[in-house]
Amino acid sequence: MFELDYFVDILPRLFAAALINVQLALIIAICALVSAIGLTILRVQKIAVLNMAINLVMSFVRGTPLLVQIFLCYYVLPSIGIDLGPITAGLLAITLNSTVFIAETMRGGLQTMDPGQVEAATALGLRAHLIWGKIIVPQLILRIVPMLVNEFTVIIKGTALLSVITVVEVMRAAQQLASSSFRPFESMLGAGLVFLVVNGVFILAGMRLESGMRERIG
Repeated sequence: MFELDYFVDILPRLFAAALINVQLALIIAICALVSAIGLTILRVQKIAVLNMAINLVMSFVRGTPLLVQIFLCYYVLPSIGIDLGPITAGLLAITLNSTVFIAETMRGGLQTMDPGQVEAATALGLRAHLIWGKIIVPQLILRIVPMLVNEFTVIIKGTALLSVITVVEVMRAAQQLASSSFRPFESMLGAGLVFLVVNGVFILAGMRLESGMRERIG
């Protein structure tokens, strides 16, 4: 039978564990966004060999489960001399995964932009890094803010998978509570509620951010 008192009692511990998920997700999101911008710039250079290598990696990431990618970073990389701790391996795997999906979103966003701005900037003699930094990237990010918010919620949920490589976050804490109390239902329901609240907060924050950016530009 469901025990409400126990469920309420474990929520503070689960929300405390959620701070680990949020911290990891923020690091991953920043690294993935920067990496995706760099990857997007590389792809538009249209260097055949480079694009072939990028497409191969992206196809692998998009075609395999995130859990497999986490296992590869944590269990396989040490066999070739790259020994990573669980948090570092998890950060690497999820960052790579998120980079690929953000880069694909950026590629689509680039196709909707008016090339006239770039042509005008080029005619004025602006260098490539200024064109990207001052013209393309700010507009591109604004165009894909809703997708970025959605990707961030995916990242937060993805951090739950790090429980399988012993990172103590919400899911790991819920598993420990379930094992010690023999009450898996309340523990897992609590974990689900925590993820729902955390993602809800970031979705609302993302909506306000998007609205503020559009008002400032408009």
